[in-house]
Amino acid sequence: MDITFFLNRNLDIPLYQQLYQLFKKNMHEGRIQKGRKLPSKRLLATQLSISQTTVERAYEQLAAEGYIVSKPRSGWFADYNDSDFFLVKMPGTSSIKPKTEENEQSIDFHYGNVDSAHFPFSAWRKSMVSSLDQYGQQLYRPGNVLGELELRTLIAEYLYQSRGVNCQPEQVILGAGNPVLMQILCQVFGPNISIGYEDPGFPRTRKIFEVNHMKILPIPVDDEGICIQEIRKEKPSLVYVTPSHQFPLGTIMTINRRMQLLKWAAENQSFVIEDDYDGEFRYSGQPIPSLQGLDQHDRVIYMGTFSKSLLPSMRISYMILPLPLLEKGSEITSLYKQTVSSHNQLTLTEFIKKGEWQKHINRMRKLYQKKRAILLETLQSELGGQVKIRGGNSGLHILLDVYSPFSEKELIEKAKEHGVKIYPASLFYKRQPPTTTVLIGFAGVSEDNIQEGIKKLKAAWII
Repeated sequence: MDITFFLNRNLDIPLYQQLYQLFKKNMHEGRIQKGRKLPSKRLLATQLSISQTTVERAYEQLAAEGYIVSKPRSGWFADYNDSDFFLVKMPGTSSIKPKTEENEQSIDFHYGNVDSAHFPFSAWRKSMVSSLDQYGQQLYRPGNVLGELELRTLIAEYLYQSRGVNCQPEQVILGAGNPVLMQILCQVFGPNISIGYEDPGFPRTRKIFEVNHMKILPIPVDDEGICIQEIRKEKPSLVYVTPSHQFPLGTIMTINRRMQLLKWAAENQSFVIEDDYDGEFRYSGQPIPSLQGLDQHDRVIYMGTFSKSLLPSMRISYMILPLPLLEKGSEITSLYKQTVSSHNQLTLTEFIKKGEWQKHINRMRKLYQKKRAILLETLQSELGGQVKIRGGNSGLHILLDVYSPFSEKELIEKAKEHGVKIYPASLFYKRQPPTTTVLIGFAGVSEDNIQEGIKKLKAAWII
């Protein structure tokens, strides 16, 4: 290879990640163009005096992001869309560079991203092979419509140990992401039912309820969680909450508010949907028990996902139905058969059984805790009293109240001009938001880029 890579063994950054980043840099800058064959894993490992496993992990990550592709019996080839990164140099002219915003890769603080560079691809691949060896015969048959029993059993055990959820495997329903499970749930209850929805709250889920002709009742949220007085006033048949890490405010519902909500649900024969979308990532104190674990009257529908802890593209989520809804829920689910491939389910089963799941969660929790600390420290040092941070004790994003003459839209546009993407908080409100606020996710941003991005925000807003 005519491009020389230098790996620094003294850095905290793993060698495979350094190699992955170097390949990306050379692709973005046009030195490795689409269709170019890459060195074999053995050759590159020899040239750089590293293990083949290190090269393999770098190649797997590049392939996962669409930068390279493997061709049978031919090897690895660059496969990105080069026009996204640079303009072709015409004969007799100098290279024409686009605007800075297009030429440089933006620092994207999207709240839905995760750090895919630290995903244990090798361990996942081994689990894939192991699942074929152990469950191969099952793959010839249609899978269980609720999801593979082996995985549902492990999920029930894990949720009991980690979140205090009480359920049997028969109550667990798997689906390809929360939207699919929410759609099933809407059909369990039928149209024209009223649902109390946190305001602010997650707009995609709210939209799913709306397109299923449910009546949305916006319920405000205070420092303790969803407001019970408003629920009593509106009298919905369903209530949707994110108690472990309210989206997007980041508040954690207090135990008193949880008990009040459960008491109301039992007295009114209503159901509560508990969306525990990132319950694994709490950075201080002990996890607060789930609503479902506190419920004594079978009124809570518990929902969770592996998207935040594994990779969003894997699309494996789960729903725990209370016993009164189980028969109808199973009937509706059977119409969809099963939306998650059996092989992916059984791979995850092996991944959990081998202890790789827990190791990965522990690693990611430490990594995200470190990123969060860097984010909070940099915000304090760069923006200081000009901003207020909310929701920093758990989850993978924060809200930033900005004390500035600029509107939310102007803050976002100015940030974009400086190569930083941040996101509006107003999107999550049905009513007018009380402050000028933006949302910043940190999971998918490198530590260096977190610091650089906040410095660019300071320059953009001239604070």
